[in-house]
Amino acid sequence: MGAVEPIHILIVVIVLLVLFGAKRIPDLGRSMGQSISGFKKGLSEDLPPEQEARQSTAVVETSETPDTVAADH
Repeated sequence: MGAVEPIHILIVVIVLLVLFGAKRIPDLGRSMGQSISGFKKGLSEDLPPEQEARQSTAVVETSETPDTVAADH
């Protein structure tokens, strides 16, 4: 696989035009952009306190070795 050349981009654009039509392509781009921004927003949102507590205890539990767990109990 080589570098992407302008002819490759042109072929992809022509195929998209044939498959979806000129009127539908801006709508597809817009909805794709909204999906990506929604995904990024979901990743950056803070977790509820209950999930934060579960995650912090899960990290502590997994960081303990079996020897330290047996000695504690």
